[in-house]
Amino acid sequence: MTDGGEPEVSDSLRAFGEVVKVFRKRARLTQEEFAPRVGYSLPTVASIEQGRRFPTADFVDRAEEGLDAFGVIRAAAKHLSRQPGLASWFRQWAKLEVDALALYTYENRLVPGLLQTEAYARTLFDERRPPLAGDQIEAQLVARMERKQLLTGRPNTPYSFILEQHVVERPTGGAKAMRGQLDHIIEMAAHRNIEVQIMPKTRGHHAGLAGPMRLLETPDNKWLSYCEGQRGGQFIADPKEVSILQMRYARMRSQALTPEDSLSLLRRTRGAT
Repeated sequence: MTDGGEPEVSDSLRAFGEVVKVFRKRARLTQEEFAPRVGYSLPTVASIEQGRRFPTADFVDRAEEGLDAFGVIRAAAKHLSRQPGLASWFRQWAKLEVDALALYTYENRLVPGLLQTEAYARTLFDERRPPLAGDQIEAQLVARMERKQLLTGRPNTPYSFILEQHVVERPTGGAKAMRGQLDHIIEMAAHRNIEVQIMPKTRGHHAGLAGPMRLLETPDNKWLSYCEGQRGGQFIADPKEVSILQMRYARMRSQALTPEDSLSLLRRTRGAT
C-alpha cells in the first residue's frame, strides 16, 4: 500500500452517525427512504450512521437540510476527528494536497494513490497484513477514490509523477486489473496539468535511489515534503532538507523518459499485458 495505513477508530464518527440516525427517525424515515432524499446509496447511509464511513461535506449539508436538523448535524460534523481511511501520520499531508499549488511524486514501489483505479487499490487492501476487515477495506477504498478526484478537480494545479518501469509492469491484481490501471494512467497523462514520466530499467542509477518522495508547494509558496515507509511517514518542513529533495527530483525529471516517450512505453506495456 501507500497513502495511508490503518484508519483510526473515532468516537466522533460514531457520535455523528447517531445524530443523523436520531434526526432520521424523528422525521419518520427508514434508511431506504432517507438515502434517495440525500442522493446517497443505502450502504453509504448505513455506514455513516454506524460510524464506519466519514461523511462528505455534501452529505452533511443534504442531511442537515433534508432532516431540518436545526444546525445540529452541521455542528456535529465540525467535531469529526479523522479523515476517511487515512492514518494519523498521513492526515496532515492529505490536507495539504487539497490546496497545493503543485504536487510532485516519485514512486518505486507501486502506482501512487492519486493514480490508482479501484481494482488496483482493492488488491493492495486485500493483501494487507494483518488483514483488514471488509468494512475497513470499503472505507479505505472510498477515501482513496475521493482523494484521487484532486487530479481532475484542480485543472490549474500541475501534477508530476515519476514511476519506476517495474511498477507499471507488475500485474498487480491480475492482467485485467493491470490493463485497466494502465489505461487510467494513460488517460490521466492526457490532461494538460498531469505529467507522467517513467524511469526506465535501462537507467543504471538515478537521483532517487534512496526511496520514494513527494513534494508540494503551499498557497504561500512554501515547499514541503513527505516520505513514506512500511509503518509510518516522515513529514519534512526544514527548507534545507526540502531543497535537497527538490534537487533530486529535478535531476530525476531529466533522467526519466520524456512524457511523450513514457506514454509510448505505457501503451506498449498495456498491449503486452
